[in-house]
Amino acid sequence: MNGSTGWTTLVQAEVLAPTLGDPLLVVLDARFSLADASAGENAWNQAHIPGARYVHLDRDLSGAHAAGAGRHPWPGAAEFGRLLAARGITPAHQVVVYDAGDGAFAARAWCLLRLAGHARVAVLDGGFEAWCARGLPLEAEPPRFEPAATPYPVDFDRRGLFDAARVHRHLQGGGLLLDARAGERFRGEVEPIDRRAGHVPGATSRPYACNLVDGRFKPREALAAEFAGLLGTRDASGVVVMCGSGVTACHHLLAMAHAGLDGACLYTGSWSGWIEDPARPVCTGAA
Repeated sequence: MNGSTGWTTLVQAEVLAPTLGDPLLVVLDARFSLADASAGENAWNQAHIPGARYVHLDRDLSGAHAAGAGRHPWPGAAEFGRLLAARGITPAHQVVVYDAGDGAFAARAWCLLRLAGHARVAVLDGGFEAWCARGLPLEAEPPRFEPAATPYPVDFDRRGLFDAARVHRHLQGGGLLLDARAGERFRGEVEPIDRRAGHVPGATSRPYACNLVDGRFKPREALAAEFAGLLGTRDASGVVVMCGSGVTACHHLLAMAHAGLDGACLYTGSWSGWIEDPARPVCTGAA
């Protein structure tokens, strides 16, 4: 495996399967359930793609809480660098991440790695479900591997990470803020997780499920056309994405990158961070 053939957005199960065992490949299992934080790791213990190393959304793909950081705070660079080293990941590795199916949790890991400066990272399109549907091999034994000798030299590109103040300035300047939550949560009709319902004034609803068809990402041409309709005259750098806690919003970043629209940014605290300050305005209904 070499840099010229690296995967940087999506990879199909039938393409990944023949590369298992390559010493420069690391597969990460990011299965998780917001309803049961132990469910993903339990599922990994029962069966996983051969060699897959588990990463937990709360423990591994999030940091310690800080004011305005929301339910899944962005981790610190040193902290994330130690996590990557513990999973045996160095700058030389191709990383592939999967979750149970739609890519929402896997995209969080993809986004963390990308913003840490690791370009050769991709999400398994269709996830564990697609792998199993093809009858590809599984194992239950924990993988054997050597941790990296030194922490990964993470240097997050902070230009791509927004807090509430930057989001406010972004909207005032005519930027686009895309909310990846389901439409009924955006409109404030239901709120199953956070203490207030609604959306950031000026935000535009695009549920991350719109990136999918039959559990897979839409073709890049279709994604490019759909996002172009939202961007108007802006380029990708004029877009900030958000969701409930900065996790499923990463699905938009992955979809846009797959469509050739690199450069969009993430509001890390997202809705749960926005409403930590009761003085911030909240809207309900359609945008």
